[in-house]
Amino acid sequence: MIGFYNYTVYMTFLGLVSSAYGLVMAATGHPLRALAMLMLSGVCDMFDGKIARTRKNSTDEEKRFGVQLDSLSDIVCFGALPAAIGAALLPSGTAAWIRVVSAACSCLLVLCALIRLAYFNVKEEERQKTTNERRTSFIGLPVTTSALIFPLAFALSRVLPGIFSLLIYPFAMLVTAILFISPINVRKAHGVGLVILSAIGAAEIAFIAWAVLRR
Repeated sequence: MIGFYNYTVYMTFLGLVSSAYGLVMAATGHPLRALAMLMLSGVCDMFDGKIARTRKNSTDEEKRFGVQLDSLSDIVCFGALPAAIGAALLPSGTAAWIRVVSAACSCLLVLCALIRLAYFNVKEEERQKTTNERRTSFIGLPVTTSALIFPLAFALSRVLPGIFSLLIYPFAMLVTAILFISPINVRKAHGVGLVILSAIGAAEIAFIAWAVLRR
């Protein structure tokens, strides 16, 4: 078989398979299960880099394969899946103009995620030629933040009244897409920041689990 197979890539594989299953769930009218798979992919992404760094004897080809594999997986997990969930969340009978707005925001999200990941790959290859130090910040919002942003958008859509409940998720896709390709400096979370993000993620998981059981 072509490719490079060792324990450092299996977590990435799991994240991708989770999102692929999430796409199936979104396509068959189960957006809550799809959201759960999005968050599972986010958890996998938290650990795949840490696992990869434990292997000290990786060849240059294996390292480059890992970078490409991670980005190709991310476009599915954190670009295509959130967009599909946006379509699945709209109930039957939703006004046509809302569906058009949601579809446009979905397409923009996937496009901007693709641009963001391609840009990151180019810059990361250049960076690794000059240093082996761990990255401390990013230019543009990392696409992996989708795993936190869109479950939160879903939670808000269940709290806000009327038309706002239908527009909050498309609005989140629009803003997130813009932030993907904005030249903003985003520092990697460490210490307290990582604890806060983990707490938000845990709260979102609990809310989605409650929503699934309530149905």
